[in-house]
Amino acid sequence: MTDNTVLQYHGFRQTPNLWLGAAVSGLEAFDYESANPLPVLDLQYLPQRLGKRVEHFVSRELQQLTGIELLAESLQIQNDKQTIGEIDMLLQSPDHAIHLEIVYKFYLYDPTVGTKFLDHWIGPNRKDSFIQKLNKLQTKQFPLLYHACTKPYLDKLELHAENLSQQVLFKAQLFVPIDKTYRHDAILNETCIAGYYYNKEQLPSLRYCECYLPEKMDWLTMAHDDVNWMPYTLFISRLEALLQSQRSPLVWIRHPDGSMERIFVVWW
Repeated sequence: MTDNTVLQYHGFRQTPNLWLGAAVSGLEAFDYESANPLPVLDLQYLPQRLGKRVEHFVSRELQQLTGIELLAESLQIQNDKQTIGEIDMLLQSPDHAIHLEIVYKFYLYDPTVGTKFLDHWIGPNRKDSFIQKLNKLQTKQFPLLYHACTKPYLDKLELHAENLSQQVLFKAQLFVPIDKTYRHDAILNETCIAGYYYNKEQLPSLRYCECYLPEKMDWLTMAHDDVNWMPYTLFISRLEALLQSQRSPLVWIRHPDGSMERIFVVWW
């Protein structure tokens, strides 16, 4: 197993659930104790998209847990050879069967978006939001279990849709404005707050720091020293092209005292 994959896995493992119970829109959070020790990951078929890699991590963890049987994963539901949706996982727990959807997101708090606390969480590039994902879960992903085209798949597993519990494993890293215009609401798990975000005008406060731009897959990883740090001036020159293309990168920062943090720099 590559060192990067191990670090990504540990970053995933350290990311808390965004909520517990049914605190958000009545959606029940799936919670479990992580496997110990490190599960065996299939490096040959390790997914190259972040969301799918997280699903792989979850799958390998659940397969090591006593009392959990993984019945199906990445179940493509088709209608006349056309895929109409995907069910992430079907599980059998000691008490009941579960339809599980898995989500891993990075959200930034923008108080100018919407009017309520949950409205303010958006993707780094403003192309998605927490509310949009909740709506997709409620109107597309969970209803797929009850679609007529899903029944044959359930029949093969001797499952009945009405007997399945629907839950979501929703992990997230939250970033709040560096100007401190943030007030937390207990509806979300405060331990998901992973750092701050800056716009370009706020970056000079970091001019004595070293910086590193991780690949997207390494956004899962907690900051560490064993990377090729660049001086602030070089970082700014490389940042320019990203911001001009309306891409908001995650950045590792190493301060003069050796302390490290992870931030986003936004183009907006």
